[in-house]
Amino acid sequence: MTDLDVLDLDLTVLRAHARDWITTPTADKRRLLRTVYEATAEVAEEWVAASCRGKGIDPGSPAAGEEWMSGPYALLAAVAALEQTLFRLETGRSPLDDAKLRQLPDGRVAVRVFPFTARDLTLLGYSGEVWLRPGVTAEQAAGAAGAALRDRGRAGEVGLVLGAGNVNSIPPLDALAKLYQDGAVVMIKLNPVNDYLAPILARVFAAFTERGFVRITTGGAETGARLVGHPDVDTIHITGSRQTHDAIVFGPGTPEPGTPRTPLIDKPITSELGGVGPVVVLPGRWSDATLRRQARHVATQRLHNSGFNCIASQILVLPERWPQADRFLDHLRHALRDAPARPGYYPGAADRQRAAVETHPGAELFGGDPAVRRTLLPRLDATDPDEPAFSTEYFGPVLGVTRLPGATAGEFLDNAVDFCNDRLYGTLGAGLIADPATLRSLGSGLDAAVSRLRYGTVAVNCWVGVGYALPRATWGAYPGHDIHDVGSGIGVVHNALLLDPEQVERTVVRGPFHPLPRATATYGFYTLLLGVGTRWV
Repeated sequence: MTDLDVLDLDLTVLRAHARDWITTPTADKRRLLRTVYEATAEVAEEWVAASCRGKGIDPGSPAAGEEWMSGPYALLAAVAALEQTLFRLETGRSPLDDAKLRQLPDGRVAVRVFPFTARDLTLLGYSGEVWLRPGVTAEQAAGAAGAALRDRGRAGEVGLVLGAGNVNSIPPLDALAKLYQDGAVVMIKLNPVNDYLAPILARVFAAFTERGFVRITTGGAETGARLVGHPDVDTIHITGSRQTHDAIVFGPGTPEPGTPRTPLIDKPITSELGGVGPVVVLPGRWSDATLRRQARHVATQRLHNSGFNCIASQILVLPERWPQADRFLDHLRHALRDAPARPGYYPGAADRQRAAVETHPGAELFGGDPAVRRTLLPRLDATDPDEPAFSTEYFGPVLGVTRLPGATAGEFLDNAVDFCNDRLYGTLGAGLIADPATLRSLGSGLDAAVSRLRYGTVAVNCWVGVGYALPRATWGAYPGHDIHDVGSGIGVVHNALLLDPEQVERTVVRGPFHPLPRATATYGFYTLLLGVGTRWV
């Protein structure tokens, strides 16, 4: 039997059990989640060891903490949150019955997703909300939450998850979204970059596999094409690049501008596709220690996972009239130079970094992997319509800097919002950094600016990656894209409260400008949750 024959057999099994998943009692679906939690805890060390080998990380280094936090820990947190949601549904309640909601100044509803439990309060100063789309009421949101699990009459579907190769919790989290948010059984196809996860995830999802609800496979483009076009696959979710999405939907090749394209598939496809993520620093009067800490914060947002993140901050936006801007950049240079060395393991990274240097004569290089040097592009012209750093996701350790005018913090912020919306490719995530005095001076203007930013996650005084890490937050691009103009993607994942994706506009996360506890000089994922570089132990 060939590998493709095995694929056909696996899809036949999934098709046969698609309706079984719909009719499985909620209590049983919750018990299946418990098996994922227990199995993930059992394989966590093996998972992290495999991730470190695959990415060339010393398992005893602080960087290994990233693999704990963005691997098994992220899955454990998501499963625990989903279990609580299913318990509410099991007892006839809405997932939002215990949620705190507020009305925004423009009348929209915001659902608090962090802190949500007493345990969440241990992460001091952090909060998260999901902002619903204009016109969606609290009652409508509560009534629609968990709809796919409550509708036992719907047709069974087979969903295909084309997993990402960079962050190792993405494939299982996307699979959970297919199962519990969308109500579909799942074929997980791992990326060749991290297909070493296959035996680990097989153990994680063993109970689902035994029931015919999940299958896991590996392979390259031929396998992907076979799955995408297979008649037993009803829906598709991809985490990757715009180019990969378009190749799946329209076929390979780049059409001439303005040329209409006819889709090769007629199946619903959702996606999370990255982009050129900005981080905007608002002017203030900071101590030198604060400048250094916030510069390291920005460096960490770029260097986490060696820069191979769809939400890595790629463009730093500074105020032209901020007297401390040059000193901030000096500290940023030191942070890029002093960060521990990491391999540039992701395919194509050297070519992308080289292209950035070749198109920017003023590029500055700061160590790291000799083949994929950390790169700063310090003088990007915000008015240049052809600036490639504003339209190219470098997906590696390349960070650009541009400056914008503004006589006041509010005026600069308005200009920054316009610049991010109109000049930068993608709508996945944007960050803002501002000291408490500046935030007070903005007043309601901050929420107004956040509401104008066309991004699926907006982070204030923390990395956008915090939104990824919060299981009850939604994760995805700003709504409004379609397959012909996919941008940073279509739909949302994570979403442990099982909000209706069609009702969600964005997630907004906030962190403390002066985080506690104080941090040491490392660059693990845990430090990003704290806003600085703290070692995960």
